[in-house]
Amino acid sequence: MKKHALGHSKLQVSELALGCMSLGTEEKTAHAIIDAALEEGINYFDTADLYDFGVNEHLVGKALKPVRDQVIIATKVGNRWQEGKEGWTWDPSKTYVKQAVKDSLKRLQLDYIDLYQLHGGTMDDPIDETIEAFEELKKEGLIRAYGLSSIRPNVIREFVKHSSIDSVMMQYSLLDRRPEEAMLPLLQAHGISVVARGPLAKGLLSIHWREKLEKIKEQGYLDYSINELKERLEKLEQLATNEHSLNGLALRYLLHDKSVASVITGASSVKQLKENVRAVKETALSPQEYELLQTITKESRYSQHR
Repeated sequence: MKKHALGHSKLQVSELALGCMSLGTEEKTAHAIIDAALEEGINYFDTADLYDFGVNEHLVGKALKPVRDQVIIATKVGNRWQEGKEGWTWDPSKTYVKQAVKDSLKRLQLDYIDLYQLHGGTMDDPIDETIEAFEELKKEGLIRAYGLSSIRPNVIREFVKHSSIDSVMMQYSLLDRRPEEAMLPLLQAHGISVVARGPLAKGLLSIHWREKLEKIKEQGYLDYSINELKERLEKLEQLATNEHSLNGLALRYLLHDKSVASVITGASSVKQLKENVRAVKETALSPQEYELLQTITKESRYSQHR
């Protein structure tokens, strides 16, 4: 599978990353999905300390331990479980970040984390202090690179101005093109990579879109009404060919932009993982195909956190 440099770091990540949140807590199933991902050429695995109270990190670390030097392991920090684990609070303080990394390293059974990400962020955060924590962790050799997981343009801009982040994980899909307005050009100009999460828009951009549409009923999706979704998805499905499936169109659309280093999808089964692998390995879109997809979908804008 093709790989891309992550920002200015030395990390080379596969075009498809495995989002590990949906692996579940059953070790045999989780390890089978991870093993299948490795066989398909995926080297980038993303977890978080929040997932399943840290169990997810433990499962991922154990499964990848035999191939540690061949993979990129990413995790996240900032959400702090309350006592009793009934909920969590947001804590981007330097003290907490430097404490939490040690807990993640222990669960992952690692000496260092390849990519450490702030799991959110607001304009009320002590941003300079948070950046200082990540920079110190790099100097200490506990992390190789750091990034941000956020869909807030105002927060992203602050990190672009004041930090040496290598990546921003953000929601981006054919049905959520908000990053195209200003974020993608900004990040590309600074050599910061985008990791696109939610590339299949909760399954709406897959062969299972009719089932997914039925589940959301009259709710719609972002600024699409249910009727608009049906109309656009039918048009997209008509473009699907032997060369490009609907899943493939969705993933290849994102990877067409040079700022996108990887698209991240979850998988709760080996079958689902292989569907995503097959889709991402389809041929690249031509400029004409790319532009056609843009005419079918909305060029949305961020209305908040600008």
